[in-house]
Amino acid sequence: MSITSVIKLHPLIVYYALAFAISWGGFLILIGPSRISGILDQTLSGPLFMYVVLVTLSGPIVAGILTTIFVYGKNGLHDIVSRLRRWRVAVRWYAIAILTGPLSVFATLFVLSIFSPAFIPGILTAGDKASLVALALIVGLIGPICEELGWTGFAIPHLRKRYSIFATGLIVGVLWGFWHFISNLYGVRTSSGNVPLTLFMSVILFSFLPPYRVLMTWVYDHTKSLFMAIIMHSSLLIFWLIATPTGITGANQVTWYIVWAVVLWVIAGIIYLKNKFI
Repeated sequence: MSITSVIKLHPLIVYYALAFAISWGGFLILIGPSRISGILDQTLSGPLFMYVVLVTLSGPIVAGILTTIFVYGKNGLHDIVSRLRRWRVAVRWYAIAILTGPLSVFATLFVLSIFSPAFIPGILTAGDKASLVALALIVGLIGPICEELGWTGFAIPHLRKRYSIFATGLIVGVLWGFWHFISNLYGVRTSSGNVPLTLFMSVILFSFLPPYRVLMTWVYDHTKSLFMAIIMHSSLLIFWLIATPTGITGANQVTWYIVWAVVLWVIAGIIYLKNKFI
């Protein structure tokens, strides 16, 4: 059996295997064996940090494009471009895509900040607000483009052939969280504080990402717009970076993420009761 035949028989498995191999493999190659042993206690900075981010982000997009070519050829690429250019959708979908992230994260932090100043949004306490916003905008625009051309460009349409919106969003959301595993290892022993590493990493990776992906899948299913998926992802990333409280670690970070996840699941539940999208 040829490689092309295997890819066509198991496109999703091949896609995810390739995406993870590129992202994680590239990450490990760049940091080198000398840094791997101390990865839990170190932090990345300078040019190496930029290279690691870029190679990690290349996984979903490169895997998505390559798998699309093998499975669908040029027609598949044309379809991705078509969905990417589909921006004429109802205003309410723009409102949902743009506002879900910031409203949920800031509402969560403002409520929590009533009980502790540790939860005050970072943008309110940052000394250099302009630099924080600039960094958030750069990362928030580049990252989602690279990721969504894979997650939404390839994986979600395939999963929707067999699964509901909820199941599709949950599957992609969990894998989305797991994909972030290796990049979150850097310095995790410090950032986890007194929280056990297993618990801390589980919350970091699988708290708010799955419910948010369920909501993203719901929006995509109604718009069939890859452009909207990128916007919704960008909104989440930009405002998460802007809102993250200065110096938050350990139990406080776990508390924030869990409460935020509950808020997002409640939103998803309300939408389900009104729309029966599962």
